[in-house]
Amino acid sequence: MIILRGLWALFVAAVVLVGVIVGNLIAKGLLPRVHLEEGGRDALLFTIGVNVVGGLLGFLFSLFSFRKIVSWVNYFERVSLVDKIAGAIGVVLGLVVALLVTVPFAEVRGFGLPIRIFASVVGVALGVGFAMSARGQIVYIFPSLGRLPSLGKITGVVHSMPKMLDTNIIIDGRIADIAATSFLEGPLLVPDFILQELHHIADSSDNLKRSRGRRGLDMLNTLKNLDQVDIAVYEDYNSEEVPYDDVDTRLVKLAKAKHAAVVTNDYSVNEIAKLSGVPVLNVNELANALKPVFLPGEELTVTIVKEGKEPSQGIGYLDDGTMVVVENGADAVGRLQPVTVTSVLQTSAGKMIFAELPREHTGRGRGTNAL
Repeated sequence: MIILRGLWALFVAAVVLVGVIVGNLIAKGLLPRVHLEEGGRDALLFTIGVNVVGGLLGFLFSLFSFRKIVSWVNYFERVSLVDKIAGAIGVVLGLVVALLVTVPFAEVRGFGLPIRIFASVVGVALGVGFAMSARGQIVYIFPSLGRLPSLGKITGVVHSMPKMLDTNIIIDGRIADIAATSFLEGPLLVPDFILQELHHIADSSDNLKRSRGRRGLDMLNTLKNLDQVDIAVYEDYNSEEVPYDDVDTRLVKLAKAKHAAVVTNDYSVNEIAKLSGVPVLNVNELANALKPVFLPGEELTVTIVKEGKEPSQGIGYLDDGTMVVVENGADAVGRLQPVTVTSVLQTSAGKMIFAELPREHTGRGRGTNAL
């Protein structure tokens, strides 16, 4: 984001300078027409005025064009190498053919240059169209190009594209720990309507909502203070791109319009993003993926905290919250027990481990009950 701002400043300064130079040339050309002598006071004021107008026009043009350039760059990042090579060949081929065909018009006064410029534009367009239609033959001639992956076309893979945070993931707080590890590439963006929702929650009369909103604002400050995290409030969009809908829908539409991924822990946002074809990073899925894997026959130690739904079952939890259902563990409620894993079940809510007490512990429990 810092580099992008620096490039924006240089681009604006360069375009403004060009506008001033063009304005100065126009002013000098207009001086005889407005009957002003060069070097006079009125001519100086006239020249300064035209220069200022040229600079302002250059500034306005730079604001508009820089957004387009950034969007084009983001688009070309997702274009495959074969398409880029085909497009470059088409540009060169069309330009060369157009210039050769219009050689007889080079000496025509007044119309020669416009004709050649128009022919060059048409030739480039036709050349790119022809080359793109023939990219299959390019791959056939250079088969190694066909084996290079296109980063923008790998389904389900999120690269260093911008990532937009939703309200729930900010309040959750785990995003700060994840971002601190540098596992998230690309800038983190908080749309302004997400920030407004956090402020609204933080000002709520409900104590719980107010605490959640303030926690979300604290998390944003934590992310802002991390050196390895590039985070910013995003408001560079218009109402046409993101119509006024509920916050979750607006977030997904904005991410799709700006070619960004959505970072969330909310099921509804996750599903809306998937249906809209927007890359989504779900922290809950990441947490489930990082849970330790237990195979049948492995032993672990768990505190049985309550009885299960079925007779004689006991329920315990690992440190990461994974539920452990212990057969014949009802008599061991409140005790730290070694258990043996019998099976692991993957559910929509996460993993569930089924285990049983070792035989000596089972026998001891039964003997105690018998007494």
